[in-house]
Amino acid sequence: MATATARHILVEDEQVCKDLKTQIENGDTTFEEAAQSYSQCPSGNEGGSLGSFGQGAMVPEFDKVVFNDEVGVVHGPVQTQFGYHLLEVTSRQD
Repeated sequence: MATATARHILVEDEQVCKDLKTQIENGDTTFEEAAQSYSQCPSGNEGGSLGSFGQGAMVPEFDKVVFNDEVGVVHGPVQTQFGYHLLEVTSRQD
């Protein structure tokens, strides 16, 4: 079974999510700093880390990105029932 490690930032507003992505890509902040400052998920305290998990453990919108898109790139906004996420896949084993 495929497994991955990833981190995310959860916010309520799509524009805030886009703005954070731009700040990270421009080097104005790090993913970890943005997660600690803005994420509404408890994982924000850990820089957004979700640890290691298998396919199907997260909501389908997460799985689609985590198990298909490029590793080491900030993806999003990804909308789920919880809000808007920035996702970064930090590793993946097939």
